[in-house]
Amino acid sequence: MGAIWRPSPNHGARRGGARPDMVVVHYTGMVDMAAALARLCDPEAEVSAHYLIARDGRLFQLVSEERRAWHAGVGCWGMLDDVNSHSIGIELDNDGATPFAAPLMARLETVLQTIMRRWAIPPARVIAHSDMAPGRKADPGRRFDWQRLARQGLAVWPSAGPRLVPDAVAFAAEATRFGYGMAWAPEAVLDAFRQRFRPAMRGPLDSVDMALMSDLARRFPVDQGLAAP
Repeated sequence: MGAIWRPSPNHGARRGGARPDMVVVHYTGMVDMAAALARLCDPEAEVSAHYLIARDGRLFQLVSEERRAWHAGVGCWGMLDDVNSHSIGIELDNDGATPFAAPLMARLETVLQTIMRRWAIPPARVIAHSDMAPGRKADPGRRFDWQRLARQGLAVWPSAGPRLVPDAVAFAAEATRFGYGMAWAPEAVLDAFRQRFRPAMRGPLDSVDMALMSDLARRFPVDQGLAAP
């Protein structure tokens, strides 16, 4: 992938013999790439990622894919609560308030293709940091183009079916089936879902939210084809 090796000390062994079976996408939320790289390689910060992609498209590898990088923190996807042991973390050089640069997105696509092929990771297992930690994390945020990745088979996107009557209990059940953790507050799950799939939407749960989440749960249940964690 043409990565520049910049080793971070912040990593360990994947627990329980786990291998990567998902990818978590982040933004750095920092002023520039240099600041992000310094933090991700600072032993006192105790954070890292496997890769950092700069706005100009340069790719830095900080941790070997075989190792457990410290990028996900507290959270879960489905029944899996040690996301770090099962994932590869990709940090994107973006402050969270500006569009993602074209060279960065082009490099991300190449990186994802390589990682997903190497580890046989399906598109449904490429998620946002906000997906696994609703209410705690908001990256990669509302400006990130998930639909672009989905068109290339690098993520998933829901199809708009018949609108359904808003029902918070039913929405929560479908959200859990798709992968959102059962313990998260309903409003946090709705916000995380919209950040990714309806970034311009605000307000209470509506019929479109219901239809889209139902489609995601039906076509991409979190445990589909996976062994129990």
